[in-house]
Amino acid sequence: MLRGRHHGEVTLSRHDVQEMIAANDLRPSRALGQNFVVDPNTVRRVARLAELEDGQRVVEIGAGIGALTLALVDAGAKVTAVEIDRHLLPILRAQVEDSGVRVVHDDALTLDWTALLHGDVATAGTESDRPWALVANLPYNVAVPVIVRALDEAPDVASMLVMVQREVGERLAAGPGTKAYGAVSVKVAYHADARVVGRVPPAVFVPRPRVESVLVRIVRRPAVAVDPVVVSPDRLFTVVRAGFAHRRKMLRRSLAGVVDAGAFTAAAVSPEARAEELSVEDWGRLVACAQEGDNRW
Repeated sequence: MLRGRHHGEVTLSRHDVQEMIAANDLRPSRALGQNFVVDPNTVRRVARLAELEDGQRVVEIGAGIGALTLALVDAGAKVTAVEIDRHLLPILRAQVEDSGVRVVHDDALTLDWTALLHGDVATAGTESDRPWALVANLPYNVAVPVIVRALDEAPDVASMLVMVQREVGERLAAGPGTKAYGAVSVKVAYHADARVVGRVPPAVFVPRPRVESVLVRIVRRPAVAVDPVVVSPDRLFTVVRAGFAHRRKMLRRSLAGVVDAGAFTAAAVSPEARAEELSVEDWGRLVACAQEGDNRW
């Protein structure tokens, strides 16, 4: 028999979650990076920092047993909850479906974003014109690819509030010239503005992780930072990845054979600079100038 929250509760406490884990013989999966949030104040804080409008459509990745899901519902969101673990699905459905949540069994690394956001009656009518938000507690091993896929493939997702391992969050939000800045930072900046908006201690999870987490808010730009008509994303990020593959080298060395020396002058980018010093706009100018003088592009 499925055991869950008591009627009338809007989220799950530590006691509720521990009781649910025991009653349903759950074993959080290390392979799936399952660490359930067990603090009501934390899930309410996540919902608040997501800055949701009343009735806003939200996709939650990795809904687990529904603690954050219920907080989002309580904040007035219309939630589509995605969960990969088939063992959790009956429990999740028992917790949230009575609250109007749409539960989807899928893998966030391979799901069809168009079908998810537009393939259900929940998106019909005037609702189809409203933007989506993504809110999630993301495991370390999938956080970056899930966020990057959503940025690349789901333009209707206008904002994100993600709970991730601190090092991952710092990379997502890093700016030029900082230690955490890398190719992923440039990818995020291409699509959006990102910033760390809070820290989350290990004590609010079951099982308790060995790392600190942070909350990162990502807001999509009205248009990408580099005009895709001038420089295609594939070309841009081929060069970005080449530059960061040897981040301690000067660009004239790390991009040798990729960017002609004359492109640096044309783009007003120093060939002695390192990859971490260039903003996404700098990368865009450099690649645009490189392709103008190179018929390989």
